[in-house]
Amino acid sequence: MADTITIRTDAETEHALDVLTQGGNSRSAAIRQAVLEAGLRKERAAAMRRAVLRMPLGEPDGVDVGAELARDREGER
Repeated sequence: MADTITIRTDAETEHALDVLTQGGNSRSAAIRQAVLEAGLRKERAAAMRRAVLRMPLGEPDGVDVGAELARDREGER
């Protein structure tokens, strides 16, 4: 048996529910679908962050950008 969840709505939430139920879905079905989609998006974003963190950074190119900028700006003083 499914649990019941009660939410408090405001004008913005009511508008979103109106949009989500335009196709004939019940409010309950629209909310359930929105929660499922939000969960999937959050999981996908976390997986993408983990994948980016696992990416190899490559080999350093030996260029010290800070030192180059300092040399270039010596003449500006």
